[in-house]
Amino acid sequence: MVKIRNFIRLIVLEVRFRILTSLYKMDISKSARISFGTKLDRTYPVGIHIGDESYFASGSIMFSHDFCRDIKTHTYVGKKCFVGANAIIMAGVKIGDEVIIGSGSIVTKDIPSNCIVAGNPARILREGIKTKKFGQLL
Repeated sequence: MVKIRNFIRLIVLEVRFRILTSLYKMDISKSARISFGTKLDRTYPVGIHIGDESYFASGSIMFSHDFCRDIKTHTYVGKKCFVGANAIIMAGVKIGDEVIIGSGSIVTKDIPSNCIVAGNPARILREGIKTKKFGQLL
């Protein structure tokens, strides 16, 4: 029963990936994983860029527009990153490779590679880290 459930889950993830990349034209790596509860901005979908082997936990949000400032811009998440549950990435932010974003964090500024950030607004807690697939800390 578990194998059937996992197989169906993978099919649904693949269909969702195809919709986001083909219909909405988002730049999402084939090896990235986006949870069902993740919200990716569809106001300016071509502004969403997600790198290889990155993982978005449920409830996370990634914006590519800001209504108050009347901008539509590109937002980037690098390779092997982890975005925690209910974290928010604001429009125009560039997140480097191998970054871990803590749950509930609000990322308002660019984040360099190889660090852990958390808080509101998100601040660097640790630098010089290495991650493996889906942003798991080594």
